[in-house]
Amino acid sequence: MTDPTDTIEKGIGRDPEAEWRPSPNIDRRGDTAPSLVILHYTGMPSADGALSWLCDPASKVSSHYFVFEDGRLIQSVDETMRAWHAGVSGWHAIRDVNAASIGIEIANPGHDHGYVDFPDAQILTVIALVRRIMARWQIPAEGVLAHSDVAPNRKIDPGERFPWARLADAGIGRYVPPVPIADGPVLALGDIGQPVARLQRNLASLGYPVEETASFDDYTQAVVAAFQRHFRPERVDGRADRSTIATLERLISE
Repeated sequence: MTDPTDTIEKGIGRDPEAEWRPSPNIDRRGDTAPSLVILHYTGMPSADGALSWLCDPASKVSSHYFVFEDGRLIQSVDETMRAWHAGVSGWHAIRDVNAASIGIEIANPGHDHGYVDFPDAQILTVIALVRRIMARWQIPAEGVLAHSDVAPNRKIDPGERFPWARLADAGIGRYVPPVPIADGPVLALGDIGQPVARLQRNLASLGYPVEETASFDDYTQAVVAAFQRHFRPERVDGRADRSTIATLERLISE
């Protein structure tokens, strides 16, 4: 396998549209090529402060890319190297998401600092960047995920305001129109039995790191909320209502 330092010197892992501002918080991927793109929001009051933190050796965090609200694009980690953006996370059989992914931080104050819609210029840059990354590494559309998808019990970004439908129109991400919310039975915390097992099995089939226990526990609730945040954002409550279940079944039957 090619030494990652060689590819850095040759610029293979650099995006031609990005300004270079390196982060020291990196290591080697090993033998794993990128197969996922993980989208984050910064969750800090200041975009400049967030970028500085990602480039600070004391933070022990980094991301390959950073997208400002006005669409300006920064690259801090060569794509051939492993950035430290996903933390403890998983998707399908992948248990080291950092080694298997390219991370993109999108400037947004997040839920703790006045969560806002993502500006048009910013989303246009994200779409163009992700499409270039997908082409470089032959990453399929379904390999573009939210941080909350791969770490559902820890993270909620980029959140329910992120325009996944717009990315899907550009060929990015897995998406179906959500089934409308309607009254009816729900699966919720404390429920047990085969309906819960089927829900967990379907979530795992999509990729979520959840075991089939037939018990709707706190972790299952977090996974359901992560699914809703991405695929049925109108109501994010961690309860598997008819809309949530039917949207999930549409996705896995594609």
